[in-house]
Amino acid sequence: MKLPREGLSKNAVLERLDAFAANDLPWREGNTFAYVYDPGREAEEVLKAALTRFMSENALDPTVYPSLARMEAEVLAIAAAHLGGDENVVGNFTSGGTESVLLSVKTARDYARAERGIAKPDLVLPVTAHACFHKACAYFDVTPILVPVSGPSWRVDPAAMEAAISPDTIMLVASAPQYAHGVVDPIAEIGAIAERRKLLFHVDACVGGWMLPFFRQLGASVPAFDFSVPGVTQMSMDFHKFAYAAKGASIVLYRDKALRQHQIFTGANWTGYSVINPTVLSTRGGGPLAACWAILHYLGEEGYLGFARNMLEATRTIIARLSALPGIEVMGKPDFSLVAFCSDEFNVFTIPDLMKARGWFVQPQLGFMGSKPNIHLSIDQAKLSKVERFLDDLEACILQARQLPPPAVPLGLLERLSALRLEDLSPALFHQILAAAGASEGLPKETASINTLLNVLKPEVAGALMSAYFNELGVQAR
Repeated sequence: MKLPREGLSKNAVLERLDAFAANDLPWREGNTFAYVYDPGREAEEVLKAALTRFMSENALDPTVYPSLARMEAEVLAIAAAHLGGDENVVGNFTSGGTESVLLSVKTARDYARAERGIAKPDLVLPVTAHACFHKACAYFDVTPILVPVSGPSWRVDPAAMEAAISPDTIMLVASAPQYAHGVVDPIAEIGAIAERRKLLFHVDACVGGWMLPFFRQLGASVPAFDFSVPGVTQMSMDFHKFAYAAKGASIVLYRDKALRQHQIFTGANWTGYSVINPTVLSTRGGGPLAACWAILHYLGEEGYLGFARNMLEATRTIIARLSALPGIEVMGKPDFSLVAFCSDEFNVFTIPDLMKARGWFVQPQLGFMGSKPNIHLSIDQAKLSKVERFLDDLEACILQARQLPPPAVPLGLLERLSALRLEDLSPALFHQILAAAGASEGLPKETASINTLLNVLKPEVAGALMSAYFNELGVQAR
């Protein structure tokens, strides 16, 4: 594909974009139980106005745009107070939870180099911690030490975390909550271990950290998870999830600036302008920051309490209805509006396809690292008005899934794949797997077969297969 010789009209460009979106799920109708967080039309207009107002401003140089420096300082101050921090807590606004975590791991690595002389660092984290910690380890040459987690609680065992610590451990990681099952790890107990062992401790509150204090105000039982816990040295929290900011908007926070010092990159050994980057990005568009500042001030505490009330009611309704269905297990006791359910009686991977045919999106999760194959629901405030219709359709799809035959995947292939090693994944086998999953022509229309295949693979083999698949997708527009 080449750049068009002559530019299109404004209307033609917008029509093309609308055509691209024709097959996207209608998230504004409240039908998407992942990825999208809907504050309502009026709040969305505030977000758009702030985003476009500061679209061209750049937070790279605060001397040029002091407006962005002020907004960042105010957003960070609000977040620090919200998360139990004092006046010493510092941090930065980032493009998302992954960047926040990358910065935290990089900071821990460089702190350990400077203060402890560690050359081959490792990071102790539960298998339920977000994959972005593995990404950070891969980027910064840190070895991840994985601690198993199992049901029924799906919370990591603090004793198992401590047993995994080595002389080269630079940081402990826990989640508040972890995404897969929506539960908060035992932060206070792990914080005590971090203090005793003189280790840094990152609490990943990306998905739920903003709303958990509001849940507590509404009477929900929320365990201590933030800077009020001794031993917590750094945290990440996303605003573009349940704070309903525009993407991408996140923060990384540190207990004091002495630790944050190790996050900052300065490039002085070149002939251009002075480069001082506190975050991964150098150029940082002002739009997401301005939109984040705007939504916090537009909604205020009362607005967020109303959203939290809607989320709690919808979540409790969904859990109660699912728990009453025979053969359905709600995994753990969620502390947040993230719910996973599974079944030992039928293939749950058929449910997303059946629900998609009814206009809903629910998220499949593979049965890796001790978990079971399950369906995940992210429940935001806009779901409350749709919850009964959603549950009626979900129950109908569960009944239908019980009666369906297994996905059309050859049994012999499944048996072969379950024993497959990473070194056995040849190009020929890769294309055979794609064909069996119905994905040889790009994105599959149905996902049950491909998830059934991935679920029998070893995690490292599944990862390699998915990387190869997405590498193939990248050439389709040529």
